[in-house]
Amino acid sequence: MNLKKKWILLSIVIIILIAGFLDIKYQGLFYQILPDSLQSYLMDLF
Repeated sequence: MNLKKKWILLSIVIIILIAGFLDIKYQGLFYQILPDSLQSYLMDLF
């Protein structure tokens, strides 16, 4: 894998992690499909 592909892959992974964090923080679609026990645990963390 050349350097350009590695940077693109790293950028995509970082964007997905940020999107997941924001989804949980603002109770988005992914957050809403989680079980209630996991939702309450996540809200205690944030």
